Amino acid sequence: MEKEYLYQTSDPLRIEEAQKKMPDASSIEQLADFYKVMGDTTRLKLLMALETGEFCASDLANVSQMTRSAVSHQLKTLKSNKLVKSRKEGKTVYYSLDDEHIHSVLKVALEHILE
Repeated sequence: MEKEYLYQTSDPLRIEEAQKKMPDASSIEQLADFYKVMGDTTRLKLLMALETGEFCASDLANVSQMTRSAVSHQLKTLKSNKLVKSRKEGKTVYYSLDDEHIHSVLKVALEHILE
């Protein structure tokens, strides 16, 4: 039985191979959400600062030249999307990138735009 396509195709095998490798709709939606979070200049500024190591919210505010309130708001978003993790030491909360994947994404993306 011949498969139906929306448009005439010269290579049905390549189409089928690409369709098999296509992530499911839920994974694509999660990836789009990831890029939405990463697509904000304020959050990117914070992530780039955290590339150098962990910071408390006050120090991140100084590095990024933002209010502490704005930094805290963005850190909440980054943390809920698993881009940033935190640890508490006394009354101070320190933030860092969640894992090596975040380092890699930032590094590769920056290399790409600097080509």
